[in-house]
Amino acid sequence: MRFHLAIAASATLLLTLTACQGPQAEQAKRDAASAADNAAAATDQAVDRAAANARTASDQAAAAARDAAQDASTASHRAADATRDAAADAANATANAAQATADKARELANKADAAAKEEQAKH
Repeated sequence: MRFHLAIAASATLLLTLTACQGPQAEQAKRDAASAADNAAAATDQAVDRAAANARTASDQAAAAARDAAQDASTASHRAADATRDAAADAANATANAAQATADKARELANKADAAAKEEQAKH
């Protein structure tokens, strides 16, 4: 905004002084041209700073996006590992329960066999 005001002021001064004649007018014209050159240089510097800031912000945003993607990938892998581990734990628990059931069935079968043999021995 200040840049636009400086250019507008310089242009107004230049136009006003163009109407004047004499050595003071020449000096005023040189001063106005110098002010316009300074305003142009300030504009170039502001544009360069803005471009550098935009590049920095863009680089930071890209780095943050890469970090977020990496974090998401890591979380996904951890979730997959946890799911796999939970499935393995469930399978082991099922196998253990089946083994316990089989052991109990053998025990009951052995008791029934012993009872049957005992009953046969009585007759």
